[in-house]
Amino acid sequence: MNVLSGRWVAILGFILWTAHAQAFVQEMTAEFRPDPSNPMINRFKNTTPESGICPWHIPERCKQLGIFSIRTTQIQFSSNGPILGNHVDPRKGVMFKLPTQWRDLPVVHLATGKSETVQIRIAGIGGKFHMPPPYDQTSWMYGNGSWSGARPPCLPTGYIIGNKYYLLWSWIAPLNIGACNVQAVKDLSSLFYETFEFSYELRTPNPLMMEAGQYVGTTTYSIGPNADFDFGDIMMPTDNQLTFNFTLDVDHHLKVEVPPGGNRIQLEPQGGWQAWLQNGRKPSRLFRDQTVNLWASSHFKMTLECPEPLGNTCSMRNEAGHQVPLDVMVSLPPGLSDASGRPVNRQPLTLDGSGTELLQPSMYVDRKPSTLHFEVKAAAVEQMLEQPGSTYSGTATVVWDSEV
Repeated sequence: MNVLSGRWVAILGFILWTAHAQAFVQEMTAEFRPDPSNPMINRFKNTTPESGICPWHIPERCKQLGIFSIRTTQIQFSSNGPILGNHVDPRKGVMFKLPTQWRDLPVVHLATGKSETVQIRIAGIGGKFHMPPPYDQTSWMYGNGSWSGARPPCLPTGYIIGNKYYLLWSWIAPLNIGACNVQAVKDLSSLFYETFEFSYELRTPNPLMMEAGQYVGTTTYSIGPNADFDFGDIMMPTDNQLTFNFTLDVDHHLKVEVPPGGNRIQLEPQGGWQAWLQNGRKPSRLFRDQTVNLWASSHFKMTLECPEPLGNTCSMRNEAGHQVPLDVMVSLPPGLSDASGRPVNRQPLTLDGSGTELLQPSMYVDRKPSTLHFEVKAAAVEQMLEQPGSTYSGTATVVWDSEV
């Protein structure tokens, strides 16, 4: 009497691109795929290849801070003049002013044009510098202001390695700070940053609320004196822009599993037909509850389809053509709610989809039981009993549709 059908789609991605003269482009990727072993973890996984301080030296601390690092030689810095010992103006020496504040990055669904927002901020700085002989590490102030200890408001990572003439180092940059600097205590004729290393932090949208498909967007930071990445007036970059191209892939699940025989429903009174056959007691309703298993990691809608509708629902008909309404309702497992955030309990399914046009998860629902309730109400049952010897049958198609 009833046929169940499901529609499910589940791939989403996002790409950021830009081409610009003199712009270093860094591809950034992340993905979301539901994990049955961790259904409560509903966030993107950063899949951008890492380099530098986080993967090679302090992975656990970076994990605690929620930051990632990239080291490159595609942007380098050279001094445009000498750095004087005991200089008063931080801009005339080693200075790092970073875009540590959160920046909104709109990303757009390629098919629908719907926009979501990613946020990024720079969370650390590092690199490798060289000094020409005879200049060496004694040229720098030590203690709390040294390369190893970092200069407030930056924080140390504890990482430093090198010799008299070069040094690899890395600092952490807290949110919304000003410039960090190291003062030279001796004159330096020149300075060269061979590598440019930065750490970053990401905030991504809730993937459970995003449509399947692909999103694209881009953002660019400026580099140079008084730019987003401002290393003072002495250290000049080989590139004046850093562009981030993001790609986010989301693999949503929407799957329905009907147990064997579950697509044929037989309606009966409470306790069966014995009370009617033995005592003539009319049943107040005919019903059947059918359990189906459900997987869902994104919003979806539910509707009815039927060859012989009656009002906003389906129907059953006997051989003589007498027709009665068949009501279909759904109860969904915890973790799924309606558009108002309420649990879904015996919610009517209708031909126009009203009331079930948006069903949304707060977690990944992994093979949880959902119940379809089929019912013929008392008034219709009384009409059916006036047609003795009749057999009523009908078809109802229940649709789970991810195209909301």
